[in-house]
Amino acid sequence: MKTISIVTPCYNEELNIRECHARVAALFDGELRDYRREHVFCDNASSDRSVEILREIAAADPCVKVILNARNFGPMRSNFNGVMAAGGDAILLFLPADLQDPPELLPQFVKLWEAGNEIVYGIRKIREENAIMRVARGLYYRVLTGLSEFTLPPGVGDYQLVDRKVVEAMRAIDDSYPFMRMMTFECGFTAVGVPYKWVERRRGVTKNTLLRLVDQGMNGLVTFTPAPLRLLLFLGFGIAALALAYAFLSLALGLVFFRQMAPPGVMTIIVAVFFFGGVQLFSIGVLAEYILAIHAQVRRKPVVFERERINF
Repeated sequence: MKTISIVTPCYNEELNIRECHARVAALFDGELRDYRREHVFCDNASSDRSVEILREIAAADPCVKVILNARNFGPMRSNFNGVMAAGGDAILLFLPADLQDPPELLPQFVKLWEAGNEIVYGIRKIREENAIMRVARGLYYRVLTGLSEFTLPPGVGDYQLVDRKVVEAMRAIDDSYPFMRMMTFECGFTAVGVPYKWVERRRGVTKNTLLRLVDQGMNGLVTFTPAPLRLLLFLGFGIAALALAYAFLSLALGLVFFRQMAPPGVMTIIVAVFFFGGVQLFSIGVLAEYILAIHAQVRRKPVVFERERINF
């Protein structure tokens, strides 16, 4: 009997964990009864009753495995660590505890996997979120996929069922801050998408703050494309060329209209100083993101530090 692993990262999700476990278990009592279930929960040092609930569920259900992290390492690192610990023939990389990605798509994913597709990914065709976030996410992923060398359809997240061989390929990528949704496509393999509706959170509040979203977004950009550095290079070259052209133009006008033109304006100097200062700060900021990524990689820290494993 083949095993399907489901990985669920959680942090302060006491209101959602039991339903998440029950809906997954119900699938394996029904359409997926011919498969063995392995549900891996990765807790990021929750401060509510999440750990207590996970212990109760794991005590009653041996198909549930729990990883308790020593502290909050963020959703991406914790999720990746859970995927690497999963032992199934196919692994659902990410099933959120708040069930915004519906587990009921899993039987369809498994059928497509059994048909020979090594990566079955969900496409968030409809998003139940405010217009600002929807537009911001759309723009970000258009930039990311447009500048990277991989073809990634818009609306693809970590909600992907992948074959064991894909996970082993991901394990070979030594990355201290993995960006999983792109790693699978970086590895290659045959892939197929399934559109679905990404629903809004029903209970509790999201733990993915704006700062965490920005951090994750920058990680994706600096990991999968050198394009920002190239853009800075061309931008710097263009500005230098314009400044040189302006200098020649000023010299020519000064010779033609000798002593007839007003002295150079103060505003021109101020605008130039602020403009070039802004370009320099922006460029340094982009370079810093790459240096931070290199710094994190050369330190070779584990993705997370674990406090305890249950049912492994």
